[in-house]
Amino acid sequence: MRVHPELRRARGFQDELLARLGSNSTAYNRSVSTGGPDLFVVCKSCGSEVSPYITECPYCGSRLRKRAPKLDRDGRVTEKRRRVRSTPSLPRLRRGEIPGIRAEARPYASMLLVAAGVVGALLWRTTLVDESNLIVIGKPTGHWWRVFTAAFTYDNAGLAFAVLGTVALFGWLLERRHGPFPVLGLFLVGGVGGIAVTAVAYPFPIVLGGGGGALALLCAWSVPELLALRRGEELEADLIGALAIAVVVALMPLVDSNASWISDGVGVLAGLTIGMPLALSQPG
Repeated sequence: MRVHPELRRARGFQDELLARLGSNSTAYNRSVSTGGPDLFVVCKSCGSEVSPYITECPYCGSRLRKRAPKLDRDGRVTEKRRRVRSTPSLPRLRRGEIPGIRAEARPYASMLLVAAGVVGALLWRTTLVDESNLIVIGKPTGHWWRVFTAAFTYDNAGLAFAVLGTVALFGWLLERRHGPFPVLGLFLVGGVGGIAVTAVAYPFPIVLGGGGGALALLCAWSVPELLALRRGEELEADLIGALAIAVVVALMPLVDSNASWISDGVGVLAGLTIGMPLALSQPG
């Protein structure tokens, strides 16, 4: 039987290694198992011992591997090992780790304001509650609680989307800086206070929506950025984007006649007034 050259070379290497190690089979097994190259592989088709450096069995012609194996510097077969890449992740922000940024927590106040607005928008479209009990229609004498519920009621999907989206974004940003109570206070002053001023200003007011509260949150958030811009510092926030959102919310009375220009003005004034001491109290 003709012996394949690769097999003859492998067997010759085996004989040479046995001659160097002598009759000590333990040393031979240790050298093969711990550091020496693999002397043969077994063909799965015919069971013959063949060289590990060939791709086809010389006896039966079956395919052993797709390509010849790579060898390292010591002549050993190197197999590719899949590296499991760990996804990088940052730990939660700890208290006092970054000056001016509070420890990471869920924006519960912002979520509460948005949820209340969604509930008010849904109640407007149902018959569970009389619509006149949700908004301000005429002077709310004896029914001042309507001033509060009107700030969370929306009769227009566009108005609700613009206002609640602004509350969610800038309420979350403010809550990261100062906590939940300034967020709630700003919305109440800008939204509820704006509707109350509107009810007093008009002889027969019809008003709803929390546009004033949304603008109060936006303006309070922008005060530190405006102060930094005045000092000539480099800005990390997008004031142009914030200005575009403010314009959209402020112009909502053109889309819904029940939204109030006066409420928007009260919200801007409240945001700038309350936002100034909040910005000055921020460290760094």
